[in-house]
Amino acid sequence: MRAPDIDGGDVSRPGAVAYAAEWARAVRRIGFVPLTAAETERLLVPLTEQLGQALLAPTFSARPAEEVGRALVEAHLTEPGVLDWSVQALGDRFLPWVLPGRAESPELRERVALLQGAFAAGFARALRDRVFSQQERISRSAWQARDTVEQALRDSEARFRAVFTGAAIGIGIAGVDGQIIEVNQSFADMLGYTVAEMRRMNVSALAYADDAAGMWELYKELIEGKRDSARVEKRYYRKDGSVVWTDLAVSLIRYDDGRPRFTVAMVEDITERYELQQRLRFQALHDPLTGLPNRTLFFETLSTVFDRAGDDQRVGLCFIDLDGFKAINDSLGHDLGDRLLKVIARRLSDCVAGRGHLVARMGGDEFVILVDSDGGIDDAVEVAELALAAVSAPVHVADQQLAVSASIGIVECPAAETSVGDLMKAADTTLYWAKAEGRGRWAVYDPERSAADIARSALAANLPAALDRDEFVLHYQPIVSLLDGTMVTVEALVRWQHPELGLIGPDRFIGLAEETGLIVRLGAWVLRQACRDAESWRRAYPETSPVVSVNLAARQADDPAIVETVAEALQHTGLPAELLQLELTESAVMGSAGEPLRTLHQLADLGLRLAIDDFGTGYSNLAYLRRLPIHCVKLAGPFVEGIKGDGDAVADHRDERIVDALVRLAHALELSVTAEAVETEVQAERLRALRCDTGQGRLFGAPMPADGIRARLGG
Repeated sequence: MRAPDIDGGDVSRPGAVAYAAEWARAVRRIGFVPLTAAETERLLVPLTEQLGQALLAPTFSARPAEEVGRALVEAHLTEPGVLDWSVQALGDRFLPWVLPGRAESPELRERVALLQGAFAAGFARALRDRVFSQQERISRSAWQARDTVEQALRDSEARFRAVFTGAAIGIGIAGVDGQIIEVNQSFADMLGYTVAEMRRMNVSALAYADDAAGMWELYKELIEGKRDSARVEKRYYRKDGSVVWTDLAVSLIRYDDGRPRFTVAMVEDITERYELQQRLRFQALHDPLTGLPNRTLFFETLSTVFDRAGDDQRVGLCFIDLDGFKAINDSLGHDLGDRLLKVIARRLSDCVAGRGHLVARMGGDEFVILVDSDGGIDDAVEVAELALAAVSAPVHVADQQLAVSASIGIVECPAAETSVGDLMKAADTTLYWAKAEGRGRWAVYDPERSAADIARSALAANLPAALDRDEFVLHYQPIVSLLDGTMVTVEALVRWQHPELGLIGPDRFIGLAEETGLIVRLGAWVLRQACRDAESWRRAYPETSPVVSVNLAARQADDPAIVETVAEALQHTGLPAELLQLELTESAVMGSAGEPLRTLHQLADLGLRLAIDDFGTGYSNLAYLRRLPIHCVKLAGPFVEGIKGDGDAVADHRDERIVDALVRLAHALELSVTAEAVETEVQAERLRALRCDTGQGRLFGAPMPADGIRARLGG
């Protein structure tokens, strides 16, 4: 079991003393105690502190509790009621008294449960060892005395018979052939037979079908004389067919010449202790709220599946998370939320009942179903759909009717190709995909998509450092006059010169920069560098120097410091404002109101140009468009691609009419028009006929470094 994360702390000394005093009083009430009240209390105080320190240990071990149980036996506090009271009090009273303020810690409660089992085991083993030691010493004394003198034999026989018949534990004697020679009444009562019935039996008749591996091999070595004793925990069948758990110690008695003669078995009934341990194990491996297996048992089971998996074994997993459960908890309270979780847990168990699938609660509102089937992905999807249907049915809790849905990540693959950790990581990733796509649905793990996500995350993580290391470069694409073919503007396009992946286009990292907020820093760098390059062209070619057009992301436009950033870039580089154009998308511009609208006017007041990119895709409000300080619109590429002339004539004519309408609209608003994605002379000719002002695309030049623009100006 994974050790709980305990943050340290100290045992309350006053609490430990008070708990020990209560413990001492209980012990003295239960039966005879060979100590005074003060001596009893002095004995129990350090034992109490030992238990508390075990609970708080960074690396947990239940062994101190076993030592405490043994210490009680060594102090002769062996009344059965002492064990009952001590185990019960350890679960009910110990945390509030000795660790006040931490009684509700689930980690500590789990440790307490383990300490209870170890305490009971230590007490029982110490008591058993003491009894066995006494009984075996007496038994051996009897046999040795018989070989000394006949009189001593008779005395020894009498003593042995007294011990044999009066012992509280079962004692049996059998020949090396397994035939039972003698048993005492305790052994007969333990198994529900009479002594006479057991004398007619062979030990093999008492064998349990699922005895521990290697037990019969030990017995065989014993009767062959290869060992003198063996000790195991094993089950026996009672006469009525029920099962009793025992602690069995078998010793070999030899002839004088060393040959095996017969075996003496001492058997203690440990059924109650075993059942207590099983109950404690159940509590440790099951969720206390829903009763489902918890994450510990789930991972134990999953590890077993991987350990036993053959080469063709497949493993399937459905990772389930309730949608919006936090809102239910926050609005209706945790009590109602807990009751809802119980209902969902029961439904999930019922929907796959009889199929052999393990349903576990991972914590919070997360559940998992381990699909035990060879049906591949189809079976896993079927289980996911059953789970979604079970969860989505209305839930009535108290006087509330709740509508609940869930998202499920499905992973199904050969066990040989993954591990427990990788499987859970894939399930978590797939669950995130399902949630991102909406409520109440499942998604199947896709290794290629996962690899792309990992690569994307790696790029996002490296973006800040890349900006610090000057790994970004600018390429410029010419924008030419459709009237005379002169280059009037260049659009600055950022690229990432990645040290391992080479030159990366903006489609792979601009979105990441916007998501992480780095777009403001990156945009400021692009603006300064573009102004710097444009100013160098202006100084070299003052008559033909083009306007540099820089894209402005919506987040940049919303930045309160954008006007100051642009003004500083112009001032620092010396570029005249009329040679700078800022491009904003239509959706960003048309959503402007209040302060953003004032920002656009302030930018225009600097003397620079403003352009709307992807014009025609944002369903612009024409009345609002008139109020904006815009100088240019850039027609969206799909409109221009539609007039290539190599497609359907009707569709081609329709696209041409759309472009014509957009150009006329822009000119009516006294705006110039730039057509993007111009790739053929046919497109250029049609745009020219429609009186479009400028064009941009591969027909007029692909994006190139700043030196390429300089060379073109010089040519």
